[in-house]
Amino acid sequence: MTELSDRAAEVRSRRVPGVEARAGKFPGPSLIPALNAIQARLGWLPREELEELARDTRRPRYEIEGLISFYPHFRTTPPATVALNVCHDLSCWLRSGEDRIAELRERYGDDVDVELVEVSCLGRCDVAPAAAVNEYPAPMAEVDALVAAARDTGVGEAEPTRSGRTEPWPNDPYPAGSGVGERYATLRALLGGSLHADDVVAVLKDSGLRGMGGAGFPTGQKWDLVRATEPGSVTYAICNADESEPGTFKDRQILADQPHLVLEGLLLGMAVVGAEQGWVFIRHEYGPEERVLRAEIAALREAGVIGPDACGSGRRLELDVFVSPGGYILGEETALLECMEGHRGEPRNKPPFPGTYGLHGRPTLMNSVETFADVPVILQRGAQWWADQGAGESVGWKFFAVSGHVEHPGVYCVPMGTTVRALIEAAGGVRDGAAPAAVQPGGASSNFIGPDRFDLPLDFGPLAEAGTMLGSGALVVIAEGTDLLAASTNVLRFFRNESCGKCVPCRVGSTKAHELLRGVLESGTSSPDEAQRGRILRLEEAMRKTSICGLGQVALGPVVSVLGLEKGGAAAREQPRPDGAAGQPSR
Repeated sequence: MTELSDRAAEVRSRRVPGVEARAGKFPGPSLIPALNAIQARLGWLPREELEELARDTRRPRYEIEGLISFYPHFRTTPPATVALNVCHDLSCWLRSGEDRIAELRERYGDDVDVELVEVSCLGRCDVAPAAAVNEYPAPMAEVDALVAAARDTGVGEAEPTRSGRTEPWPNDPYPAGSGVGERYATLRALLGGSLHADDVVAVLKDSGLRGMGGAGFPTGQKWDLVRATEPGSVTYAICNADESEPGTFKDRQILADQPHLVLEGLLLGMAVVGAEQGWVFIRHEYGPEERVLRAEIAALREAGVIGPDACGSGRRLELDVFVSPGGYILGEETALLECMEGHRGEPRNKPPFPGTYGLHGRPTLMNSVETFADVPVILQRGAQWWADQGAGESVGWKFFAVSGHVEHPGVYCVPMGTTVRALIEAAGGVRDGAAPAAVQPGGASSNFIGPDRFDLPLDFGPLAEAGTMLGSGALVVIAEGTDLLAASTNVLRFFRNESCGKCVPCRVGSTKAHELLRGVLESGTSSPDEAQRGRILRLEEAMRKTSICGLGQVALGPVVSVLGLEKGGAAAREQPRPDGAAGQPSR
């Protein structure tokens, strides 16, 4: 973290017009990696350890306590022998998660060795209902065996879930089984001079590749904007792997199967924009995938692909992994930056944007896992090849996480522009032959659409025109007979729980709306009356127009879209576009 510390010192000495005031925010280095290390070693954060950290870093205790109180992963009390976390969000709820949680409470509720906690999405929607025992992720059906292991010798470390494919995914230009020496060909060409940065940007622009985390900003344009900012100055690059939205787990699969593509894309971005340091910011629940990344980075360093003389070019390229201390809000790009700087993860007001004023006030390139993973094949096979892979007028391949009431939940890579109906069929259709009643095509942030929209192409434009969005690439399928108001209220609970609390519209509005809807559901009525509908619509409008980040802007959208479906129409409000680069608040 020396680089972070050096940049913090520079930022202390200057003021940047228009930048949100930093009052009460201490300059780096970030203490979060140190807090993560203490908790990994001891299981919690004892007072003595915090006092020692404060002395060693000459940082006040109240700053450290402020960090700990914000991030849900940090513990200030010793853990039980068995930490049992169970997911209660939409994909798990649709798979009888509430019933399974009730059974676990009955079994372990009075067990002094077991601490059972309901948590937000664990990123394991493909095995819903999901749980984690001492951070070992698994289906709830395996909890008893893991609890027994935790009482005995321990649960060990989970292995990453591989796709089991014998051939590479369609976006991988490298042969199956190839190693570091055969891969990273595009990076070597760029650093060796046979490929030029101008050509990289031009090909990405021509390809039509857009940010695959949610906002859909043109990738080539973003890279061009960042490299044009203060030429020759310190610049950073970050891969946002903080995938935390219910229904979303495609990036987890890409990290497990294609770490080489993610890292090559990130390194190419670094080389183009002039960054020497890059990070993969990954959620702490993705421990198996973090180990995959660290092993790949070590192999790159061993082979001389990264380091002070990357690929023998004389250029310095360094990579590291920054592990999130928890919280869905960190998927919002400026909240992520606040976290990496060592502050509470609260979104910044925009502008300025990270491309011009990012980490420690420096220009920062930030893209999602899938976006970076698509860059190598586009540069090797060309913009036209990429365009030809899409269906109809769409371009390229698209990864989707499919969950809910389908026979085969999982990750599917299909041509962009594949219809909703075709993707449901690819996942085996709805369980038990039931008819689909609705889907969220882009994860929890996206508005529900009904069967009359199932022939829509899964692409940015068509979905936006239909009042929803492509979002995080997570298709959640709901079978006929499901209470859609209850499903959308489950989604709203997630946003209420994950609000950072910085802005009043999001913090108060999500709470009041959830209380109102819970009252409707508990009253036994099928839907809100007209007065209640009016109140919900006013809350939604206020949150959408005045919340700082995408979380508050989209929180009530799914509920309002369900109210529209009840009336036989489409979504009752246009889906607001995320304000950054991701399908959670922004990626």
